Amino acid sequence: MDSSRQVQSGNAQTGQHQTDVVIAGGGLAGLVTAYELLSSGRRVLVVDKDKQENLGGLAKQSFGGVHMIDTPHQRRLKIKDSPELAWRDWQSVAGYEPGDDWPRRWAQFYCENSREYIFDFLNGKKVSFLPLVNWAERGIYGPGNTVPRWHIVWGTGYEIIHCLLAALEVHPQRANLQLMFDTEVSGIEITNGHVTGLRGRKMDSGQELRVTAEHTVIASGGVCGGDLSFLRANWYKPWGPPPKKMLNGAHDFGDGMLHSRVSALGGAVTHLDLHWHYAAGIHHPAKRRPDDGLSLVPPRSALWLNAHGERIMTPGPMPVYGDTRHLVQSVLQQPGQYSWQVMNWKIAIRELAVSGCDYMSAFRYKDRRALAKSVMFGNKELVDRLIRECPDDIVVADTLDQLMERMDEKNIYGLRLNRPQMAAAIHAWDDMIARGPSFHNDEQLRRIANFRQYRGDRVRTCKFQRILDPKAAPLIAIREFILARKSLGGIQTDLQCRVLRAADGQPVPGLYAVGEAAGFGGGGIHGKGSLEGTFLGGCILTGRVAGKNIGK
Repeated sequence: MDSSRQVQSGNAQTGQHQTDVVIAGGGLAGLVTAYELLSSGRRVLVVDKDKQENLGGLAKQSFGGVHMIDTPHQRRLKIKDSPELAWRDWQSVAGYEPGDDWPRRWAQFYCENSREYIFDFLNGKKVSFLPLVNWAERGIYGPGNTVPRWHIVWGTGYEIIHCLLAALEVHPQRANLQLMFDTEVSGIEITNGHVTGLRGRKMDSGQELRVTAEHTVIASGGVCGGDLSFLRANWYKPWGPPPKKMLNGAHDFGDGMLHSRVSALGGAVTHLDLHWHYAAGIHHPAKRRPDDGLSLVPPRSALWLNAHGERIMTPGPMPVYGDTRHLVQSVLQQPGQYSWQVMNWKIAIRELAVSGCDYMSAFRYKDRRALAKSVMFGNKELVDRLIRECPDDIVVADTLDQLMERMDEKNIYGLRLNRPQMAAAIHAWDDMIARGPSFHNDEQLRRIANFRQYRGDRVRTCKFQRILDPKAAPLIAIREFILARKSLGGIQTDLQCRVLRAADGQPVPGLYAVGEAAGFGGGGIHGKGSLEGTFLGGCILTGRVAGKNIGK
């Protein structure tokens, strides 16, 4: 995208700039806000800490699943959905506290307006979706998503950003937009109680920067990135201490700095101990930073074991696509707070996936032929690549004894497998499968049977596959760690995205927050849990709301 148009009043040499609206952060929420503001004729300056090629932030790297309600895709599949049902489902996983008024209002607003604010917006930018709506976060003991709502973008999150940037570039008011990269925002200017802009510095030269603006929007992401120190300091206490070993799947610059700046000027920042992590993280082969993580979508037909080789069954079963927060909580209760998944080649090529765009190449590059091939014959290329590039966490063997030996070589903290117990668990699993579906008295098998009733899941779920089946060899075990990803809390906002004061709940004049920085709305729209796909959706929703209200 061309960022060379200099239309704001400013002096590059002195670092002084003036505009109508300044946005701190060039992720999805900040870009959507900018688009809406251009439509109202406002001059906009987006200041981003990252390089120009990374414009779009973490959304650009995502798999591109968006939670939407009562869409044309659902209706075509005869999925009966409604805002009322979605709101009931949302509350079932949120676990709101009595004082969570703004998060509740934002969540209900999401359920009632996702069609107009999210689907129609993306559709208008020529973003398309896969024909089957996916069914994530179904719940365990009660409903999560009662019906499928996870719409997968054809082209992944990369396509969302690509289409949005293309729309910005041809916007009739494109001349009113300036993008500034490699620039850290370190402070918020306030005069007589009114926020009047931002200050910061250029990353390369260290030159000081000051932006004066009528309105200031914080779109800087969450608190789960950086060196994870902010995350550890705000860990959810009921889970006990944070893991000694945790992988980083959040954005490098999501370090909570601007949350602290908002708090210092009196803004309310809430629920910073509520996070959205994943239970199946492995070391990213790129090693772009310490503990760089890659998030797997683990197979439904694999056995989830702890470091001793025991099946993880407490505080309940470990169903993939059931309740991600429950998976994380369960792993945190295990020895060493990490886990193993044991499977075979046949299971892996059918069910294993990666949560992101880099490894899901057929989706990322919109290769219909490759996608059809992977559905019919399994994604052999993906599994081969993971085995080849991730030897730190993935072991392969021809026999169970050999597999357990190689797993123990990867176990840490002095933990060892109880090999007889692990072998017994796998043989018991295989024996139950061999007895036939009428005798599947195991919660995981019952859930697999249920998953296969929906055609969107049947195409990527094995039909009761034994682990030690010689025709499905070799055996594969994957060591998995908790992977930090998203903040569920953040800067508290009203339904106009205005930042609210901690003291009296009134708006801080001139200051707004959107996306993950705002807890995706209200300082914690999700409560304690999420129905998946609400992160991208929340960025679009809050960006549009902020842009429309400032534009007025």
